[in-house]
Amino acid sequence: MLQKFTEYVEPFRGCSPLDVRVMDVLQALPQNVQIDFTADDTFRVTLEDFVPGRGWRMFMNLPEHGSAVSRCVVLRSKLADAPEAFSLYIIAHEFAHAYLRNGGWDAISDPEDAADALAASWGFPRP
Repeated sequence: MLQKFTEYVEPFRGCSPLDVRVMDVLQALPQNVQIDFTADDTFRVTLEDFVPGRGWRMFMNLPEHGSAVSRCVVLRSKLADAPEAFSLYIIAHEFAHAYLRNGGWDAISDPEDAADALAASWGFPRP
């Protein structure tokens, strides 16, 4: 898994400490979530590519046959400058969306509330 995690963190290498924060969250996730991400070829993590006046672009894998979604977590570079607790929460929240495939969790049907609750259960509550 460490090799896959290293691949996930690669886009953030020039954006310290965001690279370390992404790795910290990945390593803190429950093993079943880690396996779910690393076994899915459509899952990836990338840095937002926005250029003022030119726009935003992102490359992501197409959903696999029989799947309705492709999972790509896009993070902003300003998370490197944010307070650590907030940054870790946002990263975990976005990973929760990917794990839940932007759906609900248990009795929580709202995707935002579900991602917040799951991130908190992983040890990353909203500050």
